[in-house]
Amino acid sequence: MSQYILPKILIVDDIPENLISLESILEDLEAEIVKANSGQEALEIALHSNFALILLDVQMPELNGFETAKFLRSIEKTRYTPIIFLTAIAKEEKYLFEGYEAGAIDFIHKPIDDKILINKSII
Repeated sequence: MSQYILPKILIVDDIPENLISLESILEDLEAEIVKANSGQEALEIALHSNFALILLDVQMPELNGFETAKFLRSIEKTRYTPIIFLTAIAKEEKYLFEGYEAGAIDFIHKPIDDKILINKSII
């Protein structure tokens, strides 16, 4: 009997309430949701698991989303994992370019629209 393995989505945000909200929005997707509270924690988790998608907050202390994405792109295991940035600030063109150069495939602007998040997260 074959067992279906759910794809994994890594959600990264330094604000616990945001992680809870994201998890709640994504709960109906057929995916395992894994949470990280920082860029550093996301890197550690990503080294030990395969993800179909990473939803990554831009504004975080110590290692911001852009820096985290650059590290993820430098690691063979995560080089091609899709990254969508979640941001309240990066609406200006210079931030968008910086995000795409860091490895993002897309941006979702806060406050997050549930329908947009779900449709962009379907794997």
